Amino acid sequence: MTLETIEQALSSELAVALYFSAPTCNVCHALKPKLLEAFNTNFKQLSVISIDISETPEIASHFGVFSIPTLLVYLDGKEFLRKSRHMSVDQVVAEIQRPYEIMTS
Repeated sequence: MTLETIEQALSSELAVALYFSAPTCNVCHALKPKLLEAFNTNFKQLSVISIDISETPEIASHFGVFSIPTLLVYLDGKEFLRKSRHMSVDQVVAEIQRPYEIMTS
């Protein structure tokens, strides 16, 4: 994963989620499948990009991510949602739902 690839996705896709994690983060591994399932169910046009901060710390730094897990959701190329550490999957879905539906309808 490169910064250029991520920026290309942010500029060309309607909805993108960036999920920052690391192999040593148990919370990251427990949360990711739940988020992916919720996104696949509710947001068909949302692309999810997983970023391992142990491999690409410069990408995490570029996005101002200093704790994991961190989720950034971009709608129409603009950061819409930023959640770190303790997050509820239901709350994330609820916060994205209305603007996403407006954009995709």
